[in-house]
Amino acid sequence: MANQAGLISVSLINSLIVIVSVLTHYECLVRLSGLIAGIRFRHRFRLIVAVVGVLIGHVIQVWLFASAYFFMHAAEGWGRLAGNFSGSFIDCVYFSFTTFTTLGYGDIQPLGALRYLTGIEALTGLVLITWSASFLFVEMQRYWTER
Repeated sequence: MANQAGLISVSLINSLIVIVSVLTHYECLVRLSGLIAGIRFRHRFRLIVAVVGVLIGHVIQVWLFASAYFFMHAAEGWGRLAGNFSGSFIDCVYFSFTTFTTLGYGDIQPLGALRYLTGIEALTGLVLITWSASFLFVEMQRYWTER
């Protein structure tokens, strides 16, 4: 029974983190669309703002997952991060970046329930990065003139 309750708790926490991450990404893209439309400079500046804005949005999402790793690692029963890991928050951020981007160097390994979060983060990162690429493609089509 304890394992079932633990699985439900991990699933709820992971779902909450994914929902907050997706909502953050949505808000970022909506606000960027409005901001870009209001810029009266050349199209190059608009696209630079879009790219920087998308990158900032992804950094926020990575830090959200890193916070979850940090607190879950420190708490009892959630698993831990092992390998080249000191327990610092910056190590959690590094691990989150490599997981979110699906780069996965392998120098830090998740153990226990944290493994589930890493899989969810990789899938979330893949979807959100693709969403960003689609957004930037549409913005490029909108503002780049034919030569």
